[in-house]
Amino acid sequence: MSVLTDLIYGGSNAVAGLTEGAVNDAIAKYGADKEIAFGDTAYFFPTIYAATGVKVKTLGDLTACVGVLKSLITNQEDLGQALNAGLATAVGAEILEGLKYLEADPYGKETGIGFVPDPIIRSLGVPLVTGNIPGVAVVLGKADNEKDVISVVKDYQSKGIMTFLVGDVIEQVAQGVKMGLEFRVIPLGHDVTSVIHVVTVAIRAALIFGNVQPGDLAGLLDYTKNRVPAFVNTFGAINEVVVSAGAGAIALGFPVVVDIDLGENQVPGALESVCDHSLTVAKSLELRNIKIKVTELPIPVAFAAAFEGEIIRKADMHNEMWSSANPTAELVLMKDVSEVEDRRITIIGPDFDRGKDLALATFVEVAGKKMQVDFEAVIERKFHAWFNYMEGVMHTGQRNQVRVRVSNAAFEAGLRLRHFAEVLYVMIRNEFEAVVDKCQVTIITDPAEAAKFRDEVAMPRYAQRDDRLASMTDEAVDRYYTCILCQSFAPAHCCVVTPERLGLCGAVSWLDAKATNELDPNGPCQPIEKLGLIDERTGRYEEVNRMIKEATHGAVENVTLYSILEDPMTSCGCFECICGIEAVSSGVIVVNREYKGMTPAGMTFGELASCTGGGVQTPGFMGHGRHFIASKKFLSAEGGIARIVWMPKELKDDVAERLNKTAKELYGIENFADMVADETVTCDAEELIGWLTEKGHPVLGLEPLM
Repeated sequence: MSVLTDLIYGGSNAVAGLTEGAVNDAIAKYGADKEIAFGDTAYFFPTIYAATGVKVKTLGDLTACVGVLKSLITNQEDLGQALNAGLATAVGAEILEGLKYLEADPYGKETGIGFVPDPIIRSLGVPLVTGNIPGVAVVLGKADNEKDVISVVKDYQSKGIMTFLVGDVIEQVAQGVKMGLEFRVIPLGHDVTSVIHVVTVAIRAALIFGNVQPGDLAGLLDYTKNRVPAFVNTFGAINEVVVSAGAGAIALGFPVVVDIDLGENQVPGALESVCDHSLTVAKSLELRNIKIKVTELPIPVAFAAAFEGEIIRKADMHNEMWSSANPTAELVLMKDVSEVEDRRITIIGPDFDRGKDLALATFVEVAGKKMQVDFEAVIERKFHAWFNYMEGVMHTGQRNQVRVRVSNAAFEAGLRLRHFAEVLYVMIRNEFEAVVDKCQVTIITDPAEAAKFRDEVAMPRYAQRDDRLASMTDEAVDRYYTCILCQSFAPAHCCVVTPERLGLCGAVSWLDAKATNELDPNGPCQPIEKLGLIDERTGRYEEVNRMIKEATHGAVENVTLYSILEDPMTSCGCFECICGIEAVSSGVIVVNREYKGMTPAGMTFGELASCTGGGVQTPGFMGHGRHFIASKKFLSAEGGIARIVWMPKELKDDVAERLNKTAKELYGIENFADMVADETVTCDAEELIGWLTEKGHPVLGLEPLM
């Protein structure tokens, strides 16, 4: 037997023995009927569930799983069989980690988050499919020199790669890299078995987005290999357990790069040695065929999507520009080519070194032969992301309601207002090069000048846009758009984006889709001519069906735009909300992915999502964006928003103003949101009926749904 396969089997047998003993000890202590589960997931023990279809709910269920684990370890020379032993190690690691969750907070006392909940995976769907997160790195072990692993992880961070840490590298990386989910550098745990928590992220991606069915091991391995851009880097000496865990990663399609010389035990394309750490990142990306376009910016701080979630506390803040204290505005205006001087940057007012609390009016003028007025707001909304990509900058809000903070560290590094303008110029010219030929940027911090700009230029333009958007109904346009951005993860899914129904991820409006098509005519958003109306009530068109069938390669043949019962639109899995029938009231509940509790439908968000995503049509359930809830087209085929009977309070509060406005326009009902129950009222279906009766909810006068 080769040294490599010998190590794999040695590690697998060691993990199998440890797992069997741990399961027996747990059963002896707690009993076979003791319930066991990871937190906030609808997929039980995900590795076991996806590979075998077995739903682990109690300690007694694990006994058979240990038997399956041991059967995979055949101690044969063949590398393929050895990789199966690596999968056995993954199963063992999942069981060992799951047993930790018999305690209330197994990771509470160490640096590491442990199991990654389903809602986090769903929230990563959009950045993964758009390439905002181009890949996933797993970094484990202990580097001989901490500077080496810090350099590698910082490089991944600068490229937007999401990096998970396992082992002593956690403390090493913490010496030079900002860590946390918001920085896309996530410590999982110190035990080697903690690596299973990133494995289950990949596995649940297959279940959530790919509609891989539990028990379909071949389909699972094909999905993780071809659609999850993950890889592994090990630092320092490796033992047989690490080698066996690496074999499991390779079986899933994730190449492993080690920093020791494996000699003839290397497997080209799957297991390779890179002892020069300056080459580790390039080799890892090459093995996964991840290509990253690096934008060079003349600014003194790092610029990467990994910093988008950075929070700057008041104690760490050098400057703040906030609409509650000073005038703010952000505006993009289309101008004639003769009116714009390319790359002209103008600063009016004090810079960061001359004032702590400043006004901030950001004015960008663009010109181009293919530029359209409708694209102004599309470009403008990108300010939020681009400013947040700067390390040490936090941006929230839009239009004239903006808050920007600059950290002490960013200021000391030399960050100034001109750099904000440079970021806007470079990113607009890069991302909108098809429509923008010239761009100039003006930043105003003088409070009087900023207020004048806001009141006399920005606010009138916002009002014009709002009037334009208000007039943009589904009936007022001659085409809709497909959006297949998510097909890299959900090959059977396609959104139909209309003026009154944005993409289910909440990130693609009709104007966004229109702009995307202009920028890339062969890209993910293709126009659908409104031809062949079949049924106006449900929103069924011959041309929509044709385009959907073509876009999903025949997986979906018929779609309605306004019905939850008849051929509802498919979902990928990164939807912001799920709408589902509540049978007792014959209404619908709407649940956002952040909500962790039970609903009157008897299912959690995760359980609702498990039968909704992956590009399948499930009558009675539908994924959608938050903004769609208050649309006049929401479930219009079944009575519209009058069907909404329950929402989590956070979601209800967020949409209440728009929902009330729509209800008044459609039904003449005042304060409709007050008629909608939430978890503070009840999560019980029978109690819900009593609440709806007391409030005189309009659903009680509608025809039953089923």
